[in-house]
Amino acid sequence: MALTESDLIGAGDDGLVELFCTSPAGDIPRGPLEGTGILRWGGSRLARPLAWLVRTAVWRGKVFDHEGYLSNRMTSFDVLAIVAQVYKGPSLMDEQECIVIDYSRISIVARGVRDEMRQVGEGLYLGVVWLFGCRVGWFALRVPQVDRTLPGAGETRAG
Repeated sequence: MALTESDLIGAGDDGLVELFCTSPAGDIPRGPLEGTGILRWGGSRLARPLAWLVRTAVWRGKVFDHEGYLSNRMTSFDVLAIVAQVYKGPSLMDEQECIVIDYSRISIVARGVRDEMRQVGEGLYLGVVWLFGCRVGWFALRVPQVDRTLPGAGETRAG
């Protein structure tokens, strides 16, 4: 069975660490990806409502260009902001290859942030957020045409 964003939100921190460490880097995506913020305590009752709130009001995903950069999609208006460099490199989690999203050289606002991600399914990436070298959160990125189910948006499917 293929993983979904919903599975990632409910996996909890230990499950996400295990999944991240056993997944390949995958290819660096191109174009806009839908994003979901995931609390480190993803299995709690607050994880789904907070993921929905973050997606609705703060962060909606990332847009990857073809030249090794990305912009974050902010607010419900999809404002492109907070640019970063994108490249493959070793993860702070396990020293294995991942896709690195490096804000340190470009962003004044997010200078202490480093995101890393790996592909965990077709068109689905799991990312970890580092702040000054400390792991502070998780996110999912999804290629829009692969799975349009968003957290809290009627996750029932006809079978």
